[in-house]
Amino acid sequence: MSGLLPHVAAAQEASFDEQINQAIAPISNVIAGTIFYSIPVAGTAFPLIVGWLVIAATIFTLYFGFVQFRKFGHAISLVKGDYSHPEDAGEVSHFQALATALSGTVGLGNIAGVAVAVSIGGPGATFWMILAGLLGMASKFTECTLGVKYRNEYPDGRVSGGPMYYLSKGLAEQGRPGLGKVLAILFSVCCIGGAIGGGNMFQANQAFQQVVNVTGGENSFLAGSGWLFGLVMAIIVGVVIIGGIKSIAKVTEKIVPLMAVIYVTAGMIIIISNISMVGDAFAQIFVGAFTGAGVAGGVVGALIQGFKRAAFSNEAGIGSAAIAHAAVRTKEPITEGYVALLEPFIDTVVICTMTALVITISGELSSGLTGVELTSAAFASAFTWFPLILALAVVLFAFSTMLSWSYYGLKGWTYLVGEGKGKEIVFKLFFCLCVIVGASMSLGPVIDFSDSMIFAMAIPNIIGLYFLMSVVRGEVTQYWDKIERGEIKKVK
Repeated sequence: MSGLLPHVAAAQEASFDEQINQAIAPISNVIAGTIFYSIPVAGTAFPLIVGWLVIAATIFTLYFGFVQFRKFGHAISLVKGDYSHPEDAGEVSHFQALATALSGTVGLGNIAGVAVAVSIGGPGATFWMILAGLLGMASKFTECTLGVKYRNEYPDGRVSGGPMYYLSKGLAEQGRPGLGKVLAILFSVCCIGGAIGGGNMFQANQAFQQVVNVTGGENSFLAGSGWLFGLVMAIIVGVVIIGGIKSIAKVTEKIVPLMAVIYVTAGMIIIISNISMVGDAFAQIFVGAFTGAGVAGGVVGALIQGFKRAAFSNEAGIGSAAIAHAAVRTKEPITEGYVALLEPFIDTVVICTMTALVITISGELSSGLTGVELTSAAFASAFTWFPLILALAVVLFAFSTMLSWSYYGLKGWTYLVGEGKGKEIVFKLFFCLCVIVGASMSLGPVIDFSDSMIFAMAIPNIIGLYFLMSVVRGEVTQYWDKIERGEIKKVK
């Protein structure tokens, strides 16, 4: 009889996971269908929201004169603290703000998302991913400058900022208070949904899948026990996020460099050990971008997958990073715009490209795998023990992303219901509960809900950015005037 108990327990746990999945799936299907409304282009469905993001990034790139290339060096100086003054208002340093925002973007989108892109769109999707990343640097520059300019600063030193504040306050300055308020509320609602979906449930889901993979797959002691893994993650996340942005920043400034080193080192070992295949891999990426060979939808199919995954990975134009960057210590909003433009470069141009190269070199594209399992198999093709390293990176990526998105969702929540310790605790507890739910669900509904909520944030955000980009240009002019007059000097 005792031998039957584990099987009975497993069946109950599996049915519990299944029940959660069945309850969420219909909701996520409706939301995803609305947000990702598509039109046929060259025989391939093109989601209008992806075009919305890429067109905006292109406009900002042209409007600010390719700022992402001209001011890249100055951005590095700011991150190093060359212009930082400790007495400036704010809660975290430029580096901590960048680390917190990066921990929200450098995550499973780089591992699982890239695998999804190249498995559907072929190696050529990588080219379009890189292009979207380079253009997205200008979007990040625009939104993060505004995030600091229109933030709320409280007497106790805390700050609250992000699209909901620059939408309401910035548009009110232009005589559009009603429009600003509506856009701010819409953004806040979507931000909470994005935090719960992409910043929480998707992370827990993929981290659990990778841990199960490296502990025996179907025979793993964790198989069918997503709720148990989620419970452990929820407790650890809860311990950190109770402390607020300063606590989150202290953790992310240590985890982000660590996880980046682990993952990039692992990838570089595989690339260097297969250096003779790198040229062919780049050829596949370039040729595939313009021919779409062997890919459903051809060139357009590769382009759509590349742009879609880049947007999900680096979140340029989404507005989320502006919330983290708003907490920076600075008197000059434009400085954080320059710092923020580094994000899509690190996230998409460097890390996503490296992942795509490893997958292409490995030959695992034809395996039929997708998501984190494809990336894991690609790493394992070089060294059988690499999935263990990847599992550690995945868990760190997931954990740090949850920390950042808990803060994003919290700021959306407090904008809607007001500031206050009690109100913050309610959201943080709910966020931790969703970690358990996410680990228990199958990938389909999770990724659909995640994508749709995060992409929905871009609709009100980019409308606001179009109205306010002239304000950012004004900030650029006065900042460089101050540097020329010697009012702003290097402190290092």
